[in-house]
Amino acid sequence: MKKIFSQIALAVGVILLMGACGDKTATTVEESETVCKVKVKQVYLQKVDQLYEYTAIVEANAVNNIAPLTGGRIEKIFVEVGDFVQEGQVLVKMEDNNLKQSKTQLDNLELTFKRLDELYKVGGVAKSDWDAAKTQLEVARTAYKNLQDNTQLVSPITGVISMRNYDSGDIYSGNPVLQVQQIVPVKMNINVSEHQFTQVKKGMAASVKMEVYKDEEFAGKVSLVYPTIDGTTHTFPVEVMLQNGNKKVRPGMYSRVTLNYGAIDHVVVPDVAIIKQQGSGDRYVYVCKDNKVYYKKVTLGRRLNDTYEVLSGVEDGDLVVIAGISKLKDGIEVEIVK
Repeated sequence: MKKIFSQIALAVGVILLMGACGDKTATTVEESETVCKVKVKQVYLQKVDQLYEYTAIVEANAVNNIAPLTGGRIEKIFVEVGDFVQEGQVLVKMEDNNLKQSKTQLDNLELTFKRLDELYKVGGVAKSDWDAAKTQLEVARTAYKNLQDNTQLVSPITGVISMRNYDSGDIYSGNPVLQVQQIVPVKMNINVSEHQFTQVKKGMAASVKMEVYKDEEFAGKVSLVYPTIDGTTHTFPVEVMLQNGNKKVRPGMYSRVTLNYGAIDHVVVPDVAIIKQQGSGDRYVYVCKDNKVYYKKVTLGRRLNDTYEVLSGVEDGDLVVIAGISKLKDGIEVEIVK
């Protein structure tokens, strides 16, 4: 019986030993097949437009409040909010009792001066009296002209009525009767950084998009570059003008203004090569050299369709990995496949 048990134990030991040898052989084969296969792409310097986008709220080119110089009753308002008006168009007529009184007084003074002037010419009136009468007449004429301007309120600009605070028959009490905004053209104020200040020039072209019109582009132009920096934001205010001949763009709209600061040579890398490190905003690529890959941190610029502009981290002519990335580690050997 003991002999039988001994033979069984020996047989089991041989089987276990063979199994161990078999595992070792499998491991050796597996290890021999761990060289990662990757696809690579050689990258080069390319001309890349340096486009910078800014956000801004559209503003009217000019805003005028329409109000009389003195109080009184509003006899008639001729326009409503949303109406387009021309420069010089009568918008409001105020009660004209004072104007009528002033006109009567002016007529009397003109008649009196005419008689006095005839006497002065023949030496019947002293020069000082003639001068005093002439001054009085000129004052009356100025007062009448001011009352005329105060009675018929005209638009100083061509634009659209954007606010109305009274109705016909109301007593003017201080707030503007109307507000007119010039929307042909409109303007946007953006803030450019210190290093861009030397690049932005008056007259340079700008591309403008409105949130409401999605991808439709409007042609703008830099109309003013302020000479001083904002001490809080360390940016320079820049005004961009949009002609807006079709009146599609209105004050208050949200806009995106793009300026092109020219083209610079930068390496361009396929987007599939870019790796985002978990838990941070850092970006990396694998660069292949002498059949080894190296983990390189990169600084990205603009996205260009299916590629990225790379500002630093990759050199002209480098081979970057575009497939087989998931199993890679820094410094390991790889096999490049087509």
